[in-house]
Amino acid sequence: MTTTNIASAIPTAARVHRFTYAIRNIVAEAQKVEAAGTKVRYLNIGDPVAFGFKTPPHLIAAVERAMRDGHNTYGPSAGIGAAREAVAADYTGNGFPISADRVFITAGTSEGIELALGALVEAGSEVLVPMPTYPLYTAVLAKLDAKTKYYRLDPSNDWMPDLDHLKTLVTPATRALVIIDPNNPTGAVYPRATRRALIDFAEQHGLLILADEVYGELGFEGSVEPYGLLEPDAPIISFSSLSKAYLAPGWRTGWMAIGRSPRLNDLMAAVRKLADGRLCSNLPMQYAVAPALTGDRSHQVSFRKELKARADLTVDRLRRMQGVTCVAPTAAFYAMPQVALPGNKTDEHYVKALLHATGVLTVYGSGFGLPAEQGFLRIVFLAPLDELREIYGLMADFTRDYLSR
Repeated sequence: MTTTNIASAIPTAARVHRFTYAIRNIVAEAQKVEAAGTKVRYLNIGDPVAFGFKTPPHLIAAVERAMRDGHNTYGPSAGIGAAREAVAADYTGNGFPISADRVFITAGTSEGIELALGALVEAGSEVLVPMPTYPLYTAVLAKLDAKTKYYRLDPSNDWMPDLDHLKTLVTPATRALVIIDPNNPTGAVYPRATRRALIDFAEQHGLLILADEVYGELGFEGSVEPYGLLEPDAPIISFSSLSKAYLAPGWRTGWMAIGRSPRLNDLMAAVRKLADGRLCSNLPMQYAVAPALTGDRSHQVSFRKELKARADLTVDRLRRMQGVTCVAPTAAFYAMPQVALPGNKTDEHYVKALLHATGVLTVYGSGFGLPAEQGFLRIVFLAPLDELREIYGLMADFTRDYLSR
């Protein structure tokens, strides 16, 4: 019997190489730094629990009870009734009337976004995505052979959408408008007039609105109203989860709420078909959704206060640094400063140099779709205040030396 050694590697799909996920890709560089003996301060992933914030005990108790009561089977593909009803009631109470049969419980917001886009776009379809953006959108669209069309968020206008730029991007292939508000990665919250203009724009062009509202309960001044409140009959799908405002990111439990417009009925049927194909999301964790939305939310009051204090410190210290500007965030736990880079450097070069010199890990702005030469980076400011003060001291010293070379 003769065996033949085949030297060539098994080929991979071309679509895998059409996107990057900088938030996690940069960790490989951090691991090299750690291996060399430098302590790394991870400011790259927005995980509150990793920084010491605790999941509310009544949510943990609900999941424990579900497991002990035997809810460890497969569940309904759309989610358990109690969770769907609680989500529907929460949206309805906030001015966006939703019925439980139009709610799907998903493995985090990420799966909901993938289900919605999978049900909507064809190869060659276009989706309007903010720049900077959360890179999941570009990853999913690349996988679907669809096209990302970036619309600009303006740092000179508190990271508001550039509506004039948005209007130039629509073509017959455009299918949807992605709105991330409150925004990741900028921490911006859009005023009602801007929200109204985005809804009107989508209606004018017959576009689906994908409203990523994960941080809606983490506005520093309180919860932010849902887009569906402004126009309940617009073609809106809203997404949220337990990950951020309920401090349970590892549970991968989210939801999508499909607006009541009959224009969305066929899309809802397509989402249901895709949901059936993946069986269900994590079942025991679904039993925490109703307690989260109908029970004690007092942790959010203290969480918002903690976030505001960190945001204030972050903006103050960044603005004091040589060559650094920063728009103040008004929600969530992200800031996106800009460094006045030398002409031959990129944001990735700065971020990696900062990491190797100080152990401070951030994410370069080009990982969110911004031009690399503009010098933006995203900082997650969830660490304790004393640690942030130390981190920003390291950044200030490094940046002064970096820009003076």
